[in-house]
Amino acid sequence: MYNPSAIDNTRNRLLSIAMLVATLGIWEGSVRLFNVPAFVLPPPSAVAAGLWRGLSTGLYFQHLGVTVLEVLLGFAFGCGLGFVLGVAVALNRYVAYFLYPYIVMFLSMPKVALAPLIVLWFGLGITSKVVTAALVSFFPLMINTIAGLNAADADRVDLIRSLGGTERQIFTMLRLPTALPMIIAGLEIAITLSLIGTVVTEFLGAEQGLGMLMQSMNFSMDIAGSFSVLILLAVVGLAFKQALLAVRHRVLFWERLGRGASNPSEQTKTTAPAMPAETKQMAVS
Repeated sequence: MYNPSAIDNTRNRLLSIAMLVATLGIWEGSVRLFNVPAFVLPPPSAVAAGLWRGLSTGLYFQHLGVTVLEVLLGFAFGCGLGFVLGVAVALNRYVAYFLYPYIVMFLSMPKVALAPLIVLWFGLGITSKVVTAALVSFFPLMINTIAGLNAADADRVDLIRSLGGTERQIFTMLRLPTALPMIIAGLEIAITLSLIGTVVTEFLGAEQGLGMLMQSMNFSMDIAGSFSVLILLAVVGLAFKQALLAVRHRVLFWERLGRGASNPSEQTKTTAPAMPAETKQMAVS
């Protein structure tokens, strides 16, 4: 996997900041030079003023807390159900035969298109946003869980069985460690989709939330305020992403060990989870 820390140094950080400053400067200068109306594209200075106004009055924090709560609840419910169903489909052929075709059929349906119906069914409160967030975060984790569990090496599975290992031991000692990279990748996709689904549902109808606030600003032609809410949403998405990267760094410890290998084939061997000590003990006995 690509490792950004390999090029993380003071020089590159300063270069990244300089690129951001240059981009904002070009944006500001272009808007003022060509007299672009503020209701079409506000300058960065106006966006910064709107952001400061919303934060200093506490307005953004009130709506931010509601949106974050909706995202996290929907993410937790959707990913929990996706993991359980993914395990069931991967390990039980009857569940896979009778249930998986209908799941794939529903997967091809655009979930965001169901948002108006979800608002109609569950109302303008928090429930409709949680349902939408859970719906869009369910499928990435379920699909990645199925693929990860089925990616376990068949020879290792046969080895554990020949040593008297149970299906539970095969799952906890081999299948789950093998699937963890794909599961965490599914979580990273799911949290982003959960945020998008929540905001889209807030656009359609909500009592509180950043999406509802942004829609209100659009109606009042406060485009600078809308841009400031977009920046806030981007920061929230980045915070979620960094939290999951920290979890990945903590859980997938063998990836950190594999980065030290200079030989690609040697790195591949290192990054694979080693056979647990319990299995080795079974072999000795």
